[in-house]
Amino acid sequence: MTRLKSEIEVTCPCCQSTLVIDANLGRVVSHNEPERANKPEFIDAHPTPAAHAARREAMFQQSVNAEKTRDDALSRRFEEALKQANKEPITKPTRDFDLD
Repeated sequence: MTRLKSEIEVTCPCCQSTLVIDANLGRVVSHNEPERANKPEFIDAHPTPAAHAARREAMFQQSVNAEKTRDDALSRRFEEALKQANKEPITKPTRDFDLD
């Protein structure tokens, strides 16, 4: 591709990418990243269906166990709230009308 006179090609000192900057526009027109030596392979990046199935099964078992113990936890919280409510004295709630 032919470059305009106002375009400048610069190499980034951090990532070694090649940037093409248009001086008239004052912005980057294009960039090209260099090839990485340690690029991950597609096979390594994508887990196998068996791994997905095992993960789904583990999450399902975890949710089943949470639902089994949920009733007990709610019952305990209700009992604690009931004990606390019985300890507090009974008072008449204040209303905005009573404040006048």
